[in-house]
Parts: sequence; C-alpha cells; structure tokens
Amino acid sequence: MSLTNSINFNNLRGDLFGGLTTAIVSLPLALAFGVASGAGPVAGLYGAVCVGFFAALFGGTPTLISEPTGPMTVVMTAIVSSMTANNPENGLAMAFTVVMLAGLFQIFFGVFKLGKYITLMPYSVISGFMSGIGVILIILQIAPFVGQPNPKGGVLGMVQNLPVLLTKINPAETILGVLTLAIIFFMPSKIKRYAPPQLVALIIGTVVSLVFFGNVDIRRINDIPMGLPKLVLPTFTPSQITVMIIDGAMLGMLGCIDTLLTAVIADSLTRTEHKSDKELIGQGIGNFVSGLCGGLPGAGATMGTVVNIQTGAQTALSGITRALILLVVVLWAANITEYIPMAVLAGIALKVGIDILDWSFLKRAHKVSLKGTIIMYGVLFLTVFVDLIVAVGVGVFIANILTIDRLSELQAQEVKTISDADDAIVLSDEEKRLLDQGNGRILLFYLSGPMIFGVSKAIAREHSAMADSDVLIVDLSDVPMLGVTASLAIENAIKDASEQGRQVLIVGAGGKVKRRLEKFGIMRFVPTHYMFVDRVEALKQAVALVKSNQTGTDVVGLNSLTNQGNDPDSYAYPN
Repeated sequence: MSLTNSINFNNLRGDLFGGLTTAIVSLPLALAFGVASGAGPVAGLYGAVCVGFFAALFGGTPTLISEPTGPMTVVMTAIVSSMTANNPENGLAMAFTVVMLAGLFQIFFGVFKLGKYITLMPYSVISGFMSGIGVILIILQIAPFVGQPNPKGGVLGMVQNLPVLLTKINPAETILGVLTLAIIFFMPSKIKRYAPPQLVALIIGTVVSLVFFGNVDIRRINDIPMGLPKLVLPTFTPSQITVMIIDGAMLGMLGCIDTLLTAVIADSLTRTEHKSDKELIGQGIGNFVSGLCGGLPGAGATMGTVVNIQTGAQTALSGITRALILLVVVLWAANITEYIPMAVLAGIALKVGIDILDWSFLKRAHKVSLKGTIIMYGVLFLTVFVDLIVAVGVGVFIANILTIDRLSELQAQEVKTISDADDAIVLSDEEKRLLDQGNGRILLFYLSGPMIFGVSKAIAREHSAMADSDVLIVDLSDVPMLGVTASLAIENAIKDASEQGRQVLIVGAGGKVKRRLEKFGIMRFVPTHYMFVDRVEALKQAVALVKSNQTGTDVVGLNSLTNQGNDPDSYAYPN
C-alpha cells in the first residue's frame, strides 16, 4: 500500500480549479470556526492548511477535502473553554495538545485497521449526535449574532443568559448577522455556481459594516498574525493528563466518524471506493501537525468535498492545491481579514449549525421507528445538555440492547422441542417415520442459527418444558456458532437429562461448535458413540434405545452393531 495518496497530472485543470474553488469556500468557514472555538481566527486558518494538506497527501480518499468542521469545532470549543478555565496560563497550549493526541489516536485506529468499526453504530445514534452538535453550534452563535460577548458556561450558560442577551441586542451587528443569513439562504442558484454564498456574504457584510456602520462600535476580527505559525510544544499537567487523553480520544473518534461518513458520500459521487484505514492515518497526521502549529482539528468536510468533485477534481492534487492557496493567505494576506465583523462570522457558523441538523431523519423518524425516535432525541438531548461521550455511549448501549433483544426474540423461534412428526421443523419422510416409532419417548431438541447469549432464555424455557422421555436428541446441525451463555444453557439441559436417566444423543456438532462443547466438558455426559453427523442415524439409535428400555435389553451404539468397523469418531465433522 502506497504511503501517499494517488496523485497524477492527467486531470491538472480539474484538480487545480477544484483546489481554488474549495479554498474560496473554506476561507470564511475557517475564520468562523476559529472565532467560534475561542482559539482565534488564525487557528482556523492553520487548521485548514495543516489538516487539508497532510490528509490529502497521506489519506485514502483522493477527492476528500479536510478542514475544521462544525462537529470538530463544537468539541474543540468545549475543550478550549475547559482547559483555559482550569489553567489560564497554559490552557490554550493544552487544548492544542489534545488536538495532537486526537491525531495520534486516529493514526492508531488506522494502523490497527479499526476504520470499519468506527462507524458501526445505529443511524439513530449518529443522527441524534450530529443534530445535537448542530444545536450546540447554533446556540453558541446567539451572543455574537446579537453583538454580545459569549457568556461563561458554554451551552447552559448561553441558555441561562438568553433573556439578558436579547435585552442588550446591538442593532448594527444583528442587522449584519441577519444580512449574512439572508444572503446564504436566498442567493440564486445561478450565482452560487460562480461564487460560494459564504464568501459573498463575508464580503458584502464587511463592506456594509464599513460603509453604513463605520462610526458604530462593531466587534471585528482585528489583527491576524501573518507568517508561519509558532510551534506549540505538548503541554500538560499531571492532574489534567487523564482528562486530556479522554478528550483526545473523543475528538479523534468524532473526526473518524465525520471523515468516514464524508468519504462514503465521495464514493457515491465518484463511483470509487475509499481506503478507510489509510484515510484515518492521513487525518491523524494532519491533526497532529495542526495541533503542533496551533490549529483547529479537522475532518472530512461534506460541503467542500462535494464542491471539489463537482468542479472536476479527481485526485488529491486538488486538496493539496487548496491547502497551499490558504497558506498564501496566512503568510501574506491575513491582514485583509481584520475588518470582518464577528456578527458576519456568527451568521456563517449559525448556517453551518442549521445544515448539520439531520432534517431528513428528524421529520420522519417517528414514522419509521418509535424506539429509534426515542434513541435519537435522547442522544440529541444528552449531547446538548450533558456530555458528548455520555450521549454516544448511552445511545449505542441502548440501541444495541434493543437490537440484541429483537435478534434474540427472532432466534428463539428456532429453538424447538418436538416428540412427534409435526410441522415445527422440516423432517424427511424417514425421519418422521422414525420419530413416530418412538411413541413419544424421543425428544428432538432442535436449534438453528447463531446461538448468542440472548437465546439462552429460550433454551432454558424449552428445557423446563421438556416432557418425560427415554432419549433426548440435541440437534446442532444448523448451528454455525455457539456462544458461552448458550453453551451453559445446553449443558444444563444435557446434564439434567443425564441425571434423570435419559440417554442423550448429539447431532451435527462439528468444527467450532464441537470444540466449544469439548471445552465445556459437555462430552462427559455423552458417550462418543452417541455423537452423530446425520439426524437419521441418531433417530435410528434413539428408536433402538427406546425399544431396549421397553424390553429390558442393553443397547450399545447402533453404529457399532450394524456397521462393524465404521467408527463414529471417523466421521468427517463439518467445519
């Protein structure tokens, strides 16, 4: 596997144009996210350059555009707020150290090929989580949108101070914020083809603020340092190291989810297939370098990726071009952004928050699944008002429990006990005849499908309801996998039957199932000659045992009586 992404010059014009277009789209978003995070606009620019360049160079999705995103900014905002509150002197450096840790976690996930497991969670949880992040981003923009500084306390602080904020609205800044939203929402599609609405809103909002509100006190970005960033060395305190590792893991995991979901969208547009693990390594390198340079964390950005593909990009050269164009802005043109009003950036970020909300699923979730709806709204609430990790953890736990319960309920229907030739399971004519010959003294305990722990109740229930008999046949022919809990339930059934004087025969236990039974010591209750590959042979043996009990004769294994030299142990058990 190549270390770098696929880059060629066969589509030079399309890749260069894609890079230029996405750079124009990224600039206002990078500034807005930098301001929203509390790390400053230059942190957004550094993040767009570092993550964008290294993720494009080392990633596994040629057309993916990586940059600071809404979800990553929301988490980074909480980290910056927490770290600076606990350690005012080094808090910001510690926050960037968390970004480096997030990058290392992503590299770890990629190296150990965990990419396919990252997004293995129910859509209701992903939807609630992403919508919750959208709500957080919207709430955090209320104060700058109305021309006020952000109150302390994050989302809860903003909600608690909402009445005060609304009574202190700065008319000029609020007008600029509304103008920004109006431009982004209502710009004609024909114009959108040639100019991103965010950039148009940024330019018009800034010009209006200078022409019409030049004498009004408006909060602006002010000076942005130009030139290469100063390296931020890893900084931490012993008391905070555990929190930083947890935050780094959470940030890295969120970046993986955000990126891989966007990579799937890129695949659908380009009819290609991305390399998940390689993409995570590229993202991890980008985030590590971004944290080292004092930049925001980033991930695959859906809007930038779609724009990149639509403008003709086909290789990673477009993402590299975009990063280099933004680097030029950082090195020589950052001072032209100092007049941008904060309210305009708040309007841009607020629109991103609205876009993050999963409107499609929110509108129809109650029609699709009541349980899924409850999980989604529960995760959304926990994300906004409690904690991101708690939200995902609780959501995945409940969703998995409900899924396991449903699967167990369906699988339990494949646990059956019959003593005559009814229609409970499919039997051949010979099997029906043999079962009828048993006169109800043969119990066929049939199991089918993977025996997960949830099926153990059904096994125990059938075990308790077993009628009196002379022979118990445990049919495992259609069981590909036997879990520990189910194995214990089967052991109890076999043990009780053996202690009650019943003969126990086992059918179809081969490969992993047979080894699992041996490890549990279940074979001590079942003689080797009572292990069968074929259900017909087991039924013949059972009929012979029933007749022997009625006549008082002793029966050894049927195979040894009728098939001299054909040792049952020599059967080729299926793997």
